[in-house]
Amino acid sequence: MDLFDMAGTDNTGLPQVSQASPLAVRMRPLSLEEVVGQSELTSQGSALLPLIDPSRPGPSSVILFGPPGTGKTTLAYLVARQGGRKFAELSAISAGVSDVRSVIAQAKRDLVTSGQETVLFVDEVHRFSKSQQDSLLPAVENRWVTLLAATTENPSFSVIAPLLSRSLLLVLKPLTTQDLSLVIRRALRDERGLDGKFELQDEVVDLVAHIAGHDARKALTILEAAASSAHSDKRTDILVEDVKAAANQATLSLTKDEHYDVASAFIKSMRGSDVDAALHYLARMLEAGEDPRFIARRIMISASEEIGMADPSILPLTVAAAQAVALIGMPEARLILAQAVVAVATAPKSNACYTAIAAAIEDVRAGKSGAVPPSLRDAHYQGAKDLGHGQGYLYAHDAPHAIASQQYLPDELVDTVYYQPTSRGHEAHIAQSLAKVREILKMR
Repeated sequence: MDLFDMAGTDNTGLPQVSQASPLAVRMRPLSLEEVVGQSELTSQGSALLPLIDPSRPGPSSVILFGPPGTGKTTLAYLVARQGGRKFAELSAISAGVSDVRSVIAQAKRDLVTSGQETVLFVDEVHRFSKSQQDSLLPAVENRWVTLLAATTENPSFSVIAPLLSRSLLLVLKPLTTQDLSLVIRRALRDERGLDGKFELQDEVVDLVAHIAGHDARKALTILEAAASSAHSDKRTDILVEDVKAAANQATLSLTKDEHYDVASAFIKSMRGSDVDAALHYLARMLEAGEDPRFIARRIMISASEEIGMADPSILPLTVAAAQAVALIGMPEARLILAQAVVAVATAPKSNACYTAIAAAIEDVRAGKSGAVPPSLRDAHYQGAKDLGHGQGYLYAHDAPHAIASQQYLPDELVDTVYYQPTSRGHEAHIAQSLAKVREILKMR
């Protein structure tokens, strides 16, 4: 259970902040006016405003969906603080069903005995199991609490339908570089922050914002570490070197939908022959800690789906790369993956094998199967020849060019063409020879 210890909270349950608190905590906005980058949620007419003003009718459950460091926790605190309500916080990482029920029971008692309303903030609600999310439903339906649930993962995949249907979904946008620059400059001058004790050149501000991506918390964490480095050297100017050293250990993470989005962009970049984009997405996945075996599997699939017989050497190359990745592991595996990505991205492209098997499967599923021609049926078991199995079969190796002119497809699919080679790479040679082969096969 991750409820705040009362020694570190005020009388409403909100966490107390001191100069010993991290910079990102000290600079948490105290009003909607200080919130950066979420104008659609903080402007007049926003669905968030009824939550902040308890006298106005509003939803009893809200899901805040957005990337890390965009203000989900901040908005939850503002709802509790400006609404004058009691605040309780649970982290889905450590809280169980019993913790949820305990908080809800206390909220019911407060509501009955004193009329005190409770804001229940559940951080990372996507980590709750179905039963844990189910335990929230009675409190939402009966308005025993105002539920604010934060998630970095698409609620459509991570939140159960009954809770999702009872909640208002508010989407927080990624912060821009300009947003982060404003956050950084405010922290430099505000007395809650660095109180004007340090200076940053514009290029250093831009560097912090760039390294932080879209994450205000990360930007302030880097700034604080860089300021500490400058202070240790008895300097008031924060340098590029301070920022790079502070950010050296920063790690990139991907949420579930970002995982799919980046993997999709990776595959489409290889398909589109943009080797630089493919390497970029490879780097993003590796830095996010993706399993290199997963990446290797995607590369192998691309070798057949996107290249096929345009360059038949690419598939065994990617298979060898996958085996090498499994044997070697990270960090050296990144070199092998990069080589395989370059090979796939720069190879001639053909999806002829992919479309051929897709069309054949579509026909089979549509019932276009038909009986196997008698000449091709198994004639090895006793009595098979009496049924006509194998009768009239022509052994291909006895024919000129080892191509026997006979019917191979079922009657209802005679002359159907599935594989249509392109004119790219090795497949151009296949197209020429296959045209001749098909002409011979039709001479039956």
